[in-house]
Amino acid sequence: MKHLIFTIGLLAIVSCKDSKTPKTDVHSDAIEQSAEVINEPHNDEASNVYGNAWTEDIVMDNGAKWQADLTTNGGVKQLQKTFYAQTTNSLEAYHKLAEQLNEDKNYVVKNCTMEGPSHDNLHVWLHPLIEKIAALSKTETVEDASKIKHSIEKNINAYSDYFK
Repeated sequence: MKHLIFTIGLLAIVSCKDSKTPKTDVHSDAIEQSAEVINEPHNDEASNVYGNAWTEDIVMDNGAKWQADLTTNGGVKQLQKTFYAQTTNSLEAYHKLAEQLNEDKNYVVKNCTMEGPSHDNLHVWLHPLIEKIAALSKTETVEDASKIKHSIEKNINAYSDYFK
């Protein structure tokens, strides 16, 4: 009787293991397909990488600009300085710009002390910028990099429209 129970248990374990294998493969394929889609360039102007749809979501402080903290304002000024100091005439130069902008962006994220609605609206401005910088670092053509850079410029310069 013990041998029968042991054998049935062993068969159950082995059959469960075999039935999981195809599911794992399908899941893996789905992940690979998703990665392929993510890495494809977006040709839609409304895309977060090329567009500035975030401007529809951000709000003013009763018609006025939000008060930002000194660290955030300084970090954004550094983003602007980095953006305009870097010449981009090759894919490598665009990737270098993305690396430098990412460092400046990380400073803003790590040192921000803002709270409440001003902080929430900062994130409305910041999240698309994060996506754009990441896309610039991964782009594979100068043409695409140029479009993303232009979108980053609009994003960075719009900061002063919403924050003081």
